[in-house]
Amino acid sequence: MKDSTLLLIDGHSLAFRAFYALRAENFVTDGGQHTNAVSGFLTTFLKLIADYEPTHIAVAFDLPGGTFRTRMYGDYKGGRGETPAEFAGQIELIQQSLDAMGVRWLTVEDYEADDIVATLSARGEESGMQVYISSGDKDAFQLVDERCTVLYPMPRSETQVLDADGVLNKTGVLPSNYRDLAALVGENADNIPGVPGVGPKTAAKWIAAYGGVEEILAHADEIKGKAGESLRANAEQVRLNMTLNELVRDLPIVEDIEELRPIGVDRDALHALFDTLGFRNLRSRVLAEIPARGGGDADASGKAAEVFVSREPFAEWLAQVEGPCGVVLVDSDALPSGGAVAVGAPGGRAWVRQWKDDAEALGAFLADPGRPKVLHGAKGAGHALRNIGVELDGVRRDTLLQAYLLHPDQRVYDLDDLVIRYLGREIEGRKSPATLFDDVDSDDGAAAAAALVELADAFDSELAERGEDGALLDLEMAVSRTLGEMEDAGIAVDEGLLEQLRQDFDGRVFAAARSAYDAIGGEVNLSSPKQLQEVLFDQLGLPPTRKTKSGHTTNADALANLAVSIAGREDDKALAGQQFLASLLEHRDAIKLRQSVVGLQRSVRDGRIHTTFQQTAAATGRLSSTDPNLQNIHARTAEGRSIRAAFVPGEGYESIMTADYSQIEMRLMAALSGDVELIEAFREGADLHTYVASRVYGVPEEKVTADDRSHIKAMSYGLAYGLSAYGLSKQLRISVAQAQALMDDYFSRFGRVRTYLDSLVQEARKEGYTQTILGRRRYLPDLNSTNRQAREAAERMALNAPIQGSAADIIKLAMVAVVDSMKEMRSRVLLQVHDELVLEIAPGERDAVEAVVRREMENAVELAVPLSVGIGVGSSWREAAH
Repeated sequence: MKDSTLLLIDGHSLAFRAFYALRAENFVTDGGQHTNAVSGFLTTFLKLIADYEPTHIAVAFDLPGGTFRTRMYGDYKGGRGETPAEFAGQIELIQQSLDAMGVRWLTVEDYEADDIVATLSARGEESGMQVYISSGDKDAFQLVDERCTVLYPMPRSETQVLDADGVLNKTGVLPSNYRDLAALVGENADNIPGVPGVGPKTAAKWIAAYGGVEEILAHADEIKGKAGESLRANAEQVRLNMTLNELVRDLPIVEDIEELRPIGVDRDALHALFDTLGFRNLRSRVLAEIPARGGGDADASGKAAEVFVSREPFAEWLAQVEGPCGVVLVDSDALPSGGAVAVGAPGGRAWVRQWKDDAEALGAFLADPGRPKVLHGAKGAGHALRNIGVELDGVRRDTLLQAYLLHPDQRVYDLDDLVIRYLGREIEGRKSPATLFDDVDSDDGAAAAAALVELADAFDSELAERGEDGALLDLEMAVSRTLGEMEDAGIAVDEGLLEQLRQDFDGRVFAAARSAYDAIGGEVNLSSPKQLQEVLFDQLGLPPTRKTKSGHTTNADALANLAVSIAGREDDKALAGQQFLASLLEHRDAIKLRQSVVGLQRSVRDGRIHTTFQQTAAATGRLSSTDPNLQNIHARTAEGRSIRAAFVPGEGYESIMTADYSQIEMRLMAALSGDVELIEAFREGADLHTYVASRVYGVPEEKVTADDRSHIKAMSYGLAYGLSAYGLSKQLRISVAQAQALMDDYFSRFGRVRTYLDSLVQEARKEGYTQTILGRRRYLPDLNSTNRQAREAAERMALNAPIQGSAADIIKLAMVAVVDSMKEMRSRVLLQVHDELVLEIAPGERDAVEAVVRREMENAVELAVPLSVGIGVGSSWREAAH
């Protein structure tokens, strides 16, 4: 194995260094699992692979508990601080990542990772391999020789490459004497004491003069002074240190070194894990550095499939094609003067040409509803084509939406990766005579277009295996078309009012800053955490907040809690602190509001704002809005309402209409749980929260107080979102015991709700997923996590996903039905904001539109409880509130 390279990694060493190099609070999953050590480990691991191109790899880990060294010396590695709570579960996730990447990792009972590395290093050298060891443990220095090099981590992500000369320069001794050096001076990391008063330079001088430890001890009487006296007094400790430091090189592991050759990435496992961890960039880096695991399919080699590309006139090529065609727009932003279109057909056939070369035939094909097409992201393609006057029609499948339904937590659905994952081949390359056309025509879109139909079929098969009969995909396809129309339409704004709002919020920013400065008698940078820490905790002497690596936190929650803690105090510093904190929080709020308005102003074109709806961003099925986000302009706040006032009917329209579902999550909870009392309350049209409060508290409805109703409302919605007693206590500002008692009283009255919620978690843990009333699945692998925080977060998601996801399904069904029923009207749907539709009403159509909206929304699905719809009409989005 002369040209083979073995990379050995001390897993715990690298993981801990990664953990302390990256701030834990910046790497947290939706389930509360910290991932900074995982991210840092994998980043370094991939860099090592790129730099050293190993043919064989192994990662060694320590096991919890002691080893044979602990039995020899009870204080071995004693005195180490407690492992940070944020580190919990991360080693397991690193090991799962290595499994998904096809990389071997090892542990050995009663031995350390160092011993595994030493054993495998010896095996590698015996096989004639070049060995690289990545470890922050200096014990590895003793393994260095002409075939073995240590990669020692340094600050700022740098690495020292240590061969024998490197070890000599760093330590003063050759690798063969490093054990002797460590035995004499001790190892702080392992809690091994050295000879008192003897440092590395003295020890290295003795080694140069006498040789190893035994030779030095044999001449101990010749060493004068306090150092010699100290050596003689600690001779037995030095001999023990030599034994403790010696790495075991003959563990009974890995009989065949070929076991350490990586077997390639298991893409399904990698995607499932990285979906949970929220890794996006790392996913692509792994796939770029490590080949995919070979499958049984003859085409699953990971190599590009052969594609036969034509440049003949499009109409002639299309006449020879039957069935659906895959369509890829190449450089769509350059249409129509530039850019190209690739069209693929079964059998690896493709046609690619610049748009301008065959625009008429391409336009007719793309607009033909009778010509079935498959695209990856049809909504975006539709926008690009409508910009040049071409209507996209006949889209039968959108592989982006199919991938989303199969993998709702993945968030990013790269076509190249999906083709490799499902078809087992690359799509970057093409095999055709290079003289057929220049590079700008192809952009390798031909291979992608040729793969789309086959990919869509593979997705259909997997969806069918999961019980999806096509209804959910058909809904998402219809939603995509509807969103495209809504994005094109946009919503009109009063630009003068937006500018007035910007000035108003700008004034609030200035006033808040002046008030903050007055409180402390000088100016500081209110956006600087360091300066805020000095003001709050040094100058004002306020109680310190939670400690972080950069000092005490100054985030909004911490400051709000700090303000509560000093409320009522009347000493000068506390009064100054109260004014400063109130002004600081107001300053932050005003800046956010100003930024929101400025973002809206920058987004205006043709007098309207055209948001982009993200259909594949939320695993629950909910839509989100970006560039700009119009779903975060809340009607609950005065500021949100003032911003909504700027959204108005456009020219040729007379009003804005809003329509939303009333208490849809509560209605779903009643229907899905089958709780008779809740169902009856909705059927009778009772005020739900007053009704529930009277039953929970055992008082007549007329005796229910506003606080009682508010507490029950918060708890009812909290249950639908998986809120715990602790979470409820924080929300209502009551004790955890009071919150738990409130929940217990609720469940004692509405027992079917508790049974239903319990069943959701049990079923999800058994099946691995939850699902909505339409069968939309949410996969929750953390339900079986050993990390308590991640597991409990997954349990909350299991409670939340079926209800929130079903609500998302219902509003989507309603939106599509409303739009379809208004085809003959000028009025149109402009926005979907969670459970609300926003419409622009043409003159004379108000009553007809209201009738359509009420009918389609109330009848979107059939439940055991009626769906209630509130409708408002006004001169702006604000005035249309109801």
